[in-house]
Amino acid sequence: PNIELGQAISATTINLRDNSDNYNPLVQGQQEYISAGSYTWVAPAGVTSVSVVVIGGGGSGLGGVVGEGGAGGGLAYTNNTAVVAGSSYAVVVGDGGTARTNAVGINGGESYFNTTSLVRATGGTGGNTGAIPGGTNTAGDGGGSGGGGGNDTSDAAGGGGGAAGYSGNGGNGGNYTSGSTPVAGAGGGGGGGGAGKYYQSYEQYSGGNGGGGTGRYGEGSSGTAGTNATSGTGSLGTPGGGGSSGVNGSSAGTITGGSGGVYGGGGGGSGWNGGTYTSSGGGFRGAVRIIWSNSVTRAFP
Repeated sequence: PNIELGQAISATTINLRDNSDNYNPLVQGQQEYISAGSYTWVAPAGVTSVSVVVIGGGGSGLGGVVGEGGAGGGLAYTNNTAVVAGSSYAVVVGDGGTARTNAVGINGGESYFNTTSLVRATGGTGGNTGAIPGGTNTAGDGGGSGGGGGNDTSDAAGGGGGAAGYSGNGGNGGNYTSGSTPVAGAGGGGGGGGAGKYYQSYEQYSGGNGGGGTGRYGEGSSGTAGTNATSGTGSLGTPGGGGSSGVNGSSAGTITGGSGGVYGGGGGGSGWNGGTYTSSGGGFRGAVRIIWSNSVTRAFP
């Protein structure tokens, strides 16, 4: 009666304690959500705490004559958050803003776990006139903000902003105004995409490039900045922390802005093709990753 056997995980099953090492059998795992939508996560038997990272969706660029880029999504994480085995918890993954033609960009969606006051990252702002701010980490233990979308000018489409990092911000997308060059990501964030450029005598303007995304497996190297185009298209902002680069804006044929990178990259602004409206780039959706262990501390970044 006075000997601890282990941990009951159901009415008929018990995890026996290993007396040689004096700890319960290993319970370790993860659950990832990488498609936009609302989900329910049930805490497994033996799990009493989790660490969670959430990434918001990237905004899409403005579609029009020459458009602004969309901003990158924010990132937030929480560590050692108490859960109850068998209980259900809400998971929301924000979508990326969809590509636009002759219309303002669409904001990326927010991502969170359980409640918006526990850990939450907002989506990047869609391309529009004026400032295009990135998503932020509004709740949690750490994270960063997405890079802002690049403004357009009379002869250049803005680049998409990079997704936020684990301990820094994503890079701003490029444009040709003062302080126009794309910015590298920080703290494992994605780099900003380069701006497009007027490049043909018959009024063709290439689309802006997509911003880099940020990976869901913890902080890695930060993404480097793209470059603005001098003719044709510029270069992409590279990804941070295991994400992926965005897509180059096109400079011939059907001219479009480039889409943002995995996860949370902002889309590039639209180009212009001799009087024809073209499409902007879409922002990439966010992600949620939950990790746990009863023997070692698993924590972000």
